[in-house]
Amino acid sequence: MSQLIDPFQRAITYLRVSVTDRCDFRCVYCMSENMTFLPKKELLTLEELDRLCSAFIGMGVKKLRITGGEPLVRKGIMTFFEGMSRHLDSGALSELTLTTNGSQLAKFARPLADAGVRRINISLDTLDEAKFAEITRWGRLAQVLDGIEAAQAAGLRVKINTVALKGFNEDELFTLADWCARKDMDLTFIEVMPMGDIGNENRLGQYWSLKDLRARLAERFTVTDLAERTGGPARYVRLEETGQKIGFITPLTHNFCESCNRVRITCTGEIYTCLGQEGKSDLRAPLRRHPEDDAPLQDAIRAAIGLKPRGHDFDYSRQELGGQMSRHMSHTGG
Repeated sequence: MSQLIDPFQRAITYLRVSVTDRCDFRCVYCMSENMTFLPKKELLTLEELDRLCSAFIGMGVKKLRITGGEPLVRKGIMTFFEGMSRHLDSGALSELTLTTNGSQLAKFARPLADAGVRRINISLDTLDEAKFAEITRWGRLAQVLDGIEAAQAAGLRVKINTVALKGFNEDELFTLADWCARKDMDLTFIEVMPMGDIGNENRLGQYWSLKDLRARLAERFTVTDLAERTGGPARYVRLEETGQKIGFITPLTHNFCESCNRVRITCTGEIYTCLGQEGKSDLRAPLRRHPEDDAPLQDAIRAAIGLKPRGHDFDYSRQELGGQMSRHMSHTGG
């Protein structure tokens, strides 16, 4: 089967799939406090997710990242990971990984490792218990820290993803960096993105440029650019004094679209070929209409990739949320 190539000759090798819109946290930049979740019949079943991901793997996808909401709150999710492990065993898939809030890892870290997961990303924006409760609304920091311990004990390589939020975690920049260095975890900072209606939260007020964050790091450390890329949008530096790797995901101050090799699928089977555009295609319909024949699904995937844009249009410079997406991050899966 021929590889997926978009209109700008970029090979699509990285698939991010949201398996649920539900989460046990209500992070203020991701969800409203009183979320209305999708009816379960609208979500792809675990069997449909397996079939869909397998189709993409058959068309050249080498890296599969599972997201949510919180993927580990999806009932029966380990059967999906165990199913995907056959593609690791065959060599068709190079990496199976997930992004999680860490709350369920004490339970799932070992089964994930047994299914072939080697690296995970854990979203964590503060090491202060009170601030953690504030930003997640419902979360408990101790539960996440226990999950991180379980992940490392299971042999999983952990990367911490931290959303840079002005006035919230600016004062923890070095605390977070030092903590990750001590625990031998990589750390990536992410600029807050204009996604979804989150009530009274002011995205312009939350925005902390990573250019400024990097300059702050350089006041204490020797910061060296690295050529390394991991298939995602992050650009990396090394802090020479500690040897640790720090990533920056900067959709607002640096457009990383020229090398974009990824697409996202929502928990309802919509494919978004760009996180920062509203354009989408429906893959659930061909999945359900042709349960025994993958050809219509493959045709729908190719048609969707044929619509992939050159880039996104996030922009805070106009003092309004240019390019704001109406959908929540929990629906698209980050």
